[in-house]
Amino acid sequence: MRRVLPWSWCGRLSVWEMDGRREQGKDEKSGERLQKLIARAGIASRRAAEGLILDGRVSVNGRVVTELGSRADPTRDEIRVDGRRLEFSKARLVLLLYKPRGCVTTLSDPQGRPTVKDLLPSTGERLFPVGRLDYDAEGLLLLTNDGLLANRLQHPRYGVSKTYEVKVKGHPAEETLRRLREGVVLDEGRTAPAGVELIRLLPDAAWMRIVLHQGWNRQIKRMGESVGHSVLKIRRTAYGTLKLGRLRPGESRWLKPGEVEELEKCTGFAGGGSEAPERAGASRKSRKTHDLPRDREKNRGR
Repeated sequence: MRRVLPWSWCGRLSVWEMDGRREQGKDEKSGERLQKLIARAGIASRRAAEGLILDGRVSVNGRVVTELGSRADPTRDEIRVDGRRLEFSKARLVLLLYKPRGCVTTLSDPQGRPTVKDLLPSTGERLFPVGRLDYDAEGLLLLTNDGLLANRLQHPRYGVSKTYEVKVKGHPAEETLRRLREGVVLDEGRTAPAGVELIRLLPDAAWMRIVLHQGWNRQIKRMGESVGHSVLKIRRTAYGTLKLGRLRPGESRWLKPGEVEELEKCTGFAGGGSEAPERAGASRKSRKTHDLPRDREKNRGR
């Protein structure tokens, strides 16, 4: 004989069932999207991270994930890309380094040349460069452990300004300066409008100040070549509102929380706070090595 439960009891079952479904839905939506976590770890941009997921190169707790809507909790889940476990730091660190000439903007060099890795402070954190400076260029270089912030700082949508002092051969005429300001044609197309001014004349050369809002490969050198003035030296003096200050080649300092917030405002980034390790104000050199996974996107130089 079929047992009929009172209406009130059925009502309780219905409520319990609804609560269970609600909790199940909450679990499914907990955590962050995998592509965002991969970008935050500095492996790749979000778009490139989607490709890693679709290619079956990402796993969560030992299970390969190929769905773009998948989520994970970095505090409890084991996330791996190509078998390598991702590591996340609660503190966002940003280092301002005066990159010297004769130094490669990478963490390893197959030719055995000096790299910025040799100049990183010993923190136990994995830092990677934000963009690049050519081997023979010097000046302000940012390094961070936050992949999302790094990708936004380099994204052309936000156009964060980068200021350079550039020594060129010869004396550029005013018409040449105008062409550089309005844009010259390179292989990729016409360069975006730039700030260009003459700051000092030498017997056979001149120093210019150039402000760019984009970052094509070897852009400044090719801009100089396009107007008939070979580039002899490049020194980046500012990145957004950040300046080299009194740092000397090879020295570095940690950005203060307020400085990181200014960078975030430039990119519309709404992330967590920043924190500097002990003795963050000290400029120093270190031989601590930090390796990056092979699939982290390589940013083009200037």
